[in-house]
Amino acid sequence: MYTKQETSRQKQAFWTTFGKYMQPILSADGMEINWVNYKTGIPGLYFRMDADTKEASITIELSQNDINIQRLYYDEFLQRKNILHEILGEEWDWQLLQPNEYGSIVSTISKKITNVNIHRMEDWSTIISFLKPRIIALDEFWSIANIQRIWG
Repeated sequence: MYTKQETSRQKQAFWTTFGKYMQPILSADGMEINWVNYKTGIPGLYFRMDADTKEASITIELSQNDINIQRLYYDEFLQRKNILHEILGEEWDWQLLQPNEYGSIVSTISKKITNVNIHRMEDWSTIISFLKPRIIALDEFWSIANIQRIWG
């Protein structure tokens, strides 16, 4: 069992390493980008990456307080589902209006791998190899789909 401080330190070390690894990679639009804290420019719409003692995940999260707006954004993604999956090269899990661990209602589009542990440094390459192509593909999708210009 790991203490909260150990877990926090290990996560910070991992995300610092991941950020340094991704730093030389430019966005699909040829710009420098903070991959770890990806900014979509749309309130309540996030590209999130996470890793813990059991799994690693990457998620498009819609967390608008107005459920009707959240559903509208989700529908916009659904209309572009084929483009998204083509760019990603795989199907992701789609969840509309589900409670998250904090009790808020969110909609998500996500992919995860299991049997990895952020505390095992030997798993870091597996986690990075999982996250890297997917966050790059999400960035490419974001650029191609023109979602920013539609909703921005």
